[in-house]
Amino acid sequence: MAIKVTPLTETDIPAAIEIIQSAFAEDPYFQWVFESEQFNKERNSDSLAVRCLWGIKNAIFHVAREVADSDTDSDTIIESESFLSSKEGEEEEKKGKAPVIGVSCWLPPQPPSTPPSWYTWTQDWLLSCRQMLNNVRHWGRGGLRTNRYWIWKARQQDAQSQIWDDPRGYYFCNIVAVSPRWQGRGVGRKLFEAVTERADREGVRCYLESSRDVPNVSIYEKLGFEMRMEMECRDGGDVCMLYCMVREPKAGQ
Repeated sequence: MAIKVTPLTETDIPAAIEIIQSAFAEDPYFQWVFESEQFNKERNSDSLAVRCLWGIKNAIFHVAREVADSDTDSDTIIESESFLSSKEGEEEEKKGKAPVIGVSCWLPPQPPSTPPSWYTWTQDWLLSCRQMLNNVRHWGRGGLRTNRYWIWKARQQDAQSQIWDDPRGYYFCNIVAVSPRWQGRGVGRKLFEAVTERADREGVRCYLESSRDVPNVSIYEKLGFEMRMEMECRDGGDVCMLYCMVREPKAGQ
């Protein structure tokens, strides 16, 4: 069997949400920005769903799934043994589709000198409206500590203002999540390469923020990223560290 990376579709969204929630359950940033006792998984699922819908049209949203070797080509697969025995896999097989085992979301490069288009503004406005409707439907933000969210956004803006010096903009890795049963098998690398190889061809840099020093930083270094800054998000005595990394495009790719 092999792994194929393809664009996210609406039918993939429930599986993608489940993977994101599972992969980030123990994430330091997630635990810092959400109040565990008030966390509402259903509210979070609805928030991720509207984000996915937005991402299909406005971001680079990919899913990875296991397929037969004959359904791929050498540029889009990684070799692996089969893991189609899970309940999720059985349900996907009944629908004629292999199960989603990984998901990634990247924001495309946006030159800072180029103002957002009307289309972009409209899409962002629609996303905000859908999130506000979620707030009403679920009577709140599902445990999100909004003050910490804005602390992070302010620190992120500061960090990017110091790091982002390329007028063409950066491919921004927003999410890479792999099903726990598939972690450590190269699925994440394949999701990264779907974008980094494109960035290499275009000669554009990539950027990410990791909330784990160990082992994530060393993993990203193997993918060509370099540490540029340690971002401290502080709310009183509670601190969340984020590690800002940049990947230079590889010549001749």
